[in-house]
Amino acid sequence: MSQPPSSEQPPNPDPSSKTWSQRFEMALHPAIAQFNASIGFDIELIDYDLTGSQAHAKMLAQTGIITADEGEQLVQGLEQIRQEYRAGRFTPGIDAEDVHFAVERRLTELVGDVGKKLHTARSRNDQVGTDTRLYLRDQIQQIRQGVRDFQAVLLDLATHHVTTLIPGYTHLQRAQPISLAHHLLAYFEMAQRDWLRLGEIYQRVNMSPLGSGALAGTTFPIDRHYTAHLLKFGSVYENSLDGVSDRDFAIEFLCASSLIMVHLSRLSEEVILWASQEFGFVTLKDSCATGSSIMPQKKNPDVPELVRGKTGRVFGHLQGMLVLMKGLPLAYNKDLQEDKEALFDTVKTTKACLEAMTILFREGLEFKTARLKAAVSEDFSNATDVADYLAAKGVPFREAYNLVGKVVKTSLAANKLLNDLTIDEWKALHPAFEDDIYAAIAPEQVVSARNSFGGTGFDQIRRALESAQHRLASF
Repeated sequence: MSQPPSSEQPPNPDPSSKTWSQRFEMALHPAIAQFNASIGFDIELIDYDLTGSQAHAKMLAQTGIITADEGEQLVQGLEQIRQEYRAGRFTPGIDAEDVHFAVERRLTELVGDVGKKLHTARSRNDQVGTDTRLYLRDQIQQIRQGVRDFQAVLLDLATHHVTTLIPGYTHLQRAQPISLAHHLLAYFEMAQRDWLRLGEIYQRVNMSPLGSGALAGTTFPIDRHYTAHLLKFGSVYENSLDGVSDRDFAIEFLCASSLIMVHLSRLSEEVILWASQEFGFVTLKDSCATGSSIMPQKKNPDVPELVRGKTGRVFGHLQGMLVLMKGLPLAYNKDLQEDKEALFDTVKTTKACLEAMTILFREGLEFKTARLKAAVSEDFSNATDVADYLAAKGVPFREAYNLVGKVVKTSLAANKLLNDLTIDEWKALHPAFEDDIYAAIAPEQVVSARNSFGGTGFDQIRRALESAQHRLASF
């Protein structure tokens, strides 16, 4: 392999001196060159570009399009670029336009004219599609691991709070008491769907467009299945037009990420409420909260607030990608360059939010069990159980429902809770009431009695914990 005199790169040429081919007589205007360039963000793909190019070089040699020696020179040269980049010695600038040209130019400096053969039977259109899929394939696996880590923390907390009760809400009004574990496991289930959804999307990301060319394939006797095998793709695109223009996989990923953020944001909103003095259900620890610049008494829930805020950012990327794609004719269009920043930012944002919420729930908050116990005993959230009590004794439920509504109304007027009523007062309302009404409406019994499959009853919670543990272990 030919080598330059030094590992240092020669000065970058003036971008105004570059022309695309003999078809062009003038170079790009400098401002247009800057506008056109993507090297500032698609350098994120360099490892994947090098890996994909190595597979392409091996295929060119394997099919006899280039010699075995030339293929080896290309593979080694690409690997040297990888090491230079990781060591900080390869830092392409705006003149390179994009990561693909940057790599090819450096490769030619390293191995001479052989480097110019790398792009044989390939277009930047199928090249960038391959790089993006390789990148997203890795990121999906990392995000799935982040989801699993988050689930593990929720499961651990739930295991310790099976008999801890918390008010359950509908319309943000107290509805019925529930197990805190039941509440946490609801988010475990949301995260489980996120994990499964990403796995399904992975299958559609894991398709190779390499060899589709610019749009119509190539006249060279390439072997697309060979490169797909080298890159561990599960399949190849059947249609070259679709191969270079498809971004469904990116939209699906953005949609899945948006749903992850929806779930994190909903939980964030609850933490923000729970941490307020009005609720007082949790205490934020110093490691995951900040103070006010002028109000020394305050402790702010920055983590959930930031997650809630960043959710809109991910939504915006999804909307932007949908709008980007909706009017594009086949095949490749320069508009598709705009998919990178949306993908990169979504990946980073989703990973960061998953990590932050995992830390918050693992070590950044503490449930105030005494306050929670008091909360489920200071309202009328056991009213439904009074109606159920009467229904179990043969009173038609709608009649019982109306009667309990009257009980609540008169109790409010008397400034009493249901458990404050005397047995004589109960019997005056309906002769079916007996002394066992008090046990029936005790918060622990109210929760325990809801033992239907998937309910908040303690037996069901223990079954749900076993199920969650099994699913987490079957990674």
